[in-house]
Amino acid sequence: MSSFGEIVVTVLAGFGQLVGVRSGTEAPKYEVVDRLGAVEIRQYGPRIAAEAVVTGPVETARSAGFRKVAGYIFGGNTTKASIAMTAPVAQAQAKTSQSIAMTAPVVQTTDGTGAWRIQFIMPAKYTHATLPIPNDPDVRIVDVPAQNYAVLRYSGSTGAKGVEQKTAELKAALKGRTWEASGEPLSWFYDPPWTMPSMRRNEVAIPVFKR
Repeated sequence: MSSFGEIVVTVLAGFGQLVGVRSGTEAPKYEVVDRLGAVEIRQYGPRIAAEAVVTGPVETARSAGFRKVAGYIFGGNTTKASIAMTAPVAQAQAKTSQSIAMTAPVVQTTDGTGAWRIQFIMPAKYTHATLPIPNDPDVRIVDVPAQNYAVLRYSGSTGAKGVEQKTAELKAALKGRTWEASGEPLSWFYDPPWTMPSMRRNEVAIPVFKR
């Protein structure tokens, strides 16, 4: 990794929050297929992501997972290539007994065991054949299948309590609707940690299917 890349990773990891990327960077394309008040039902196509599974408290795990995957895109790979960051960074719970699966954005997830999956979606121009191999064995390149998500956008804190509250709001919005959860919640973060809370774009998402 270049010295510049090391500085960037160190600085970003030093903030106690998972960060995404600056406004204007590439993000996965989607189509809004339905709306439930403030909740959007989005249809995403298949994607490729870099992912790491880490353990620990939610916010500590964000930094640890971010550092691993950021190391990969800042040159910690077999060709020492730099890969552009995309938005968002994703966090979700992950079962440690399962193999790592790629998802788009950078995602953090957990199954309650203290394992968290942190993901960076890869720029659309890449394929498995053109992406370099990670040097860190904890980082994997995985496919993310096409999926519908119920998504609630919000600004403000990305702390655990704030994310938990918005996730509860999202689940409540799905009750009695034709869209039903089909997976675990995810957190998506689009902005650097120095962004003013009122200006941040954060989202909570749940995979859904139509009954």
